[in-house]
Amino acid sequence: MTLPAPLTGVVPPVCTPLTPEREVDVPSLCRLVDHLVEAGTHGLFVLGSTSEAAFLTDRQRRQVVEAVSAHVAGQLPVIAGVIDMTTPRVLDHVRSVTGAGAEAVVVTAPFYARTHPAELVHHFRRIAAASPVPVIAYDIPSAVHTKLPADVVLGLAADGVLAGLKDSSGDLAAFREVVAGARAHAGFAVLTGSEVIADAALALGADGVVPGLGNVDPHGYVRMYRLCRAGDPEGARAEQERLRALFGLVGVGDPARMGGSSSALGAFKAALHLRGVIDCPITAEPQVPLSGNEVALVGKYLAAAGLL
Repeated sequence: MTLPAPLTGVVPPVCTPLTPEREVDVPSLCRLVDHLVEAGTHGLFVLGSTSEAAFLTDRQRRQVVEAVSAHVAGQLPVIAGVIDMTTPRVLDHVRSVTGAGAEAVVVTAPFYARTHPAELVHHFRRIAAASPVPVIAYDIPSAVHTKLPADVVLGLAADGVLAGLKDSSGDLAAFREVVAGARAHAGFAVLTGSEVIADAALALGADGVVPGLGNVDPHGYVRMYRLCRAGDPEGARAEQERLRALFGLVGVGDPARMGGSSSALGAFKAALHLRGVIDCPITAEPQVPLSGNEVALVGKYLAAAGLL
């Protein structure tokens, strides 16, 4: 499949189910893909933050892309994160995931060392020059500690270096600037990574949404997207409010004993386990697992949302 230009719709960042031994659980991963395809999603983003890409070995990363690409068999475009600290390491991942079937790659700013905007430009140009598939920028300063400036993103879009932006920055003003500027660049996709203001982002002109919660309730995000596109803002707002309430499940973990990633990703996986989609809700190390009481709280959120 050729990546649509622009990429539009609901493109969930696919969770990576693991076995109790913390290997990739391919049968559960394939069931999750079926769950997302059946809901009417428009693409699949593997090896993102919600996929626990930062916790997976290089072997496991390639295994995920191979399994999803083979299972989806062209029904939807598969895009893959190639997240790493430096340009050479990202280029290694590009070769791996495109060889495994990815139809686009998703690239953050380099991290660990502080990066100047000129170095960001060089990073993305170098990757695009070597990549056989389109390159989508991923703005997630909470993880890489660098905000992608709107003028840098739009300049790279104008030069054909970038095919799109996935924005998880939480900076709605900067997001709006990119959306407005992207109108001059046909085929450039702007997608929000927010679960709770997706309707607002679509109303601003975003092309699509990449919600981690979309693993748990893909039907809800597809309904909300269709309502937005059908010109029904009230219906979309109501669906977004239901999803916002469901998103409360990411906070079930006790902050005295675990970080936000353990709580959120553990909740997504617990919800998928409770819904019968995956066999095991375990997260990758060193993340802390949810307790039985916290899993029970996830169940209450699912029940309130009509998902059990």
